[in-house]
Amino acid sequence: MTDVLLIDEQAERGAEVVRALVDQGVDARCAATPPDDYQLRECSCVVCLDTLIGERLPDMASLLPVVVLSESASIPAAVTAIRQGAIDYLELPCELPTLLAAVERARTTPSAASRTSLENFPMIGSCEQMRELKESIAKVAPTDSTVLIQGPSGTGKELVARALHAASGRSGAPLISINCATVPQNLIEAELFGREPFDNHAGHAGLIDAAEAGTLFLDEVAELPSAAQARLLQVLQGENRRVGSAAAQPADVRIIAATHRDLGDSMRNGHFREDLYYRLNVVRLELPPLYKRQQDVIEIARWLLERTGKRLGKEDLAFSADAIDAMQNYHWPGNVRELENAVERAVILADTNGEISQTLLAIEPSTTASAPAESAQEGDQTSLEDYFVRFVLDHQDQYTETELAEKLGISRKSLWERRQRLNIPRRKTRKRGPRRDTPVA
Repeated sequence: MTDVLLIDEQAERGAEVVRALVDQGVDARCAATPPDDYQLRECSCVVCLDTLIGERLPDMASLLPVVVLSESASIPAAVTAIRQGAIDYLELPCELPTLLAAVERARTTPSAASRTSLENFPMIGSCEQMRELKESIAKVAPTDSTVLIQGPSGTGKELVARALHAASGRSGAPLISINCATVPQNLIEAELFGREPFDNHAGHAGLIDAAEAGTLFLDEVAELPSAAQARLLQVLQGENRRVGSAAAQPADVRIIAATHRDLGDSMRNGHFREDLYYRLNVVRLELPPLYKRQQDVIEIARWLLERTGKRLGKEDLAFSADAIDAMQNYHWPGNVRELENAVERAVILADTNGEISQTLLAIEPSTTASAPAESAQEGDQTSLEDYFVRFVLDHQDQYTETELAEKLGISRKSLWERRQRLNIPRRKTRKRGPRRDTPVA
């Protein structure tokens, strides 16, 4: 493997630098043009002129450390190069000791590819959908492309966003996350884009500013009000205009968006901007519901059991045969989040060195609502929200609000919020009659 690859179209200058590096015990060679990615992987680091590397810098920096040289250096160009992943930025001509120091820093800096990998993220499962998802993440992560993640609640959309950020050239900068459904509509613009000072109120930076040079993860992006959608479109074009400001500032942020809705339907129904939809939908990743990953359920459950057992000091637990059978036949409306909650609850209640039974998991495949019907008509699949509404209406008379939330794998607060958003009436309690000691008028 070559330690240093110098890319310089001026052969004489390149040969001089290579000789100096070789004299210092560095294995170096020179090329007139950047090689392909396969050949780059044979090097420890790259030193390249900015005019030759061009738009390939982010992709190249995701593979190995890069030192950029420039004959017409400027501060804005240097800032841009560093943000795109360069280890160093030097103006030519430069002193040989300065160049050698930069090369040494690059040689001892691990590449983004070696610092992060999907192995750091517990996306458990070996079904076809998960294999394809992992392959897609590995291909998309090193780029700056906008990503739209779609899938039911509880399937791990935020985990995918974290994996995309960590395996990107922006991993050294912040990953900022926000759930658009939890912020009131009258506050979301200031929260995201910042606010200029007005009257006696101080201004403040927004999450776009906080994610500068990094990644902004917009969960439940379909809930953004129309005014915020227009501002987000401007950010995707490289500018951010704070609330109350007439001027826009440059914005260098990668956007990853997620939603449990069909964003295409929201666009066609007029609830989501068409131009924003196409800006977000550059790369789309689909996360399947857990009932479509039956072969992965036990693998995920055992991984969760091992992790939860270590955390709670109960490492010798195992699932009983009836628990395994129940998990395989349950429809998991709350997806992986519900499974995680069920396992944690069971570990807490289980005896040390004992078995986790179906009773401890508190799932009843034979009595709970059936899995979303795919037999009604081919392609006429019940949406998650329709299923949620039906499940709540069918079971709210037999379960308390806390029990309903547990069955769905969500918090009671989330259940209340969805009731409000989907206009699901809560069952009315019977009015109390007058107390016996209260006179009737």
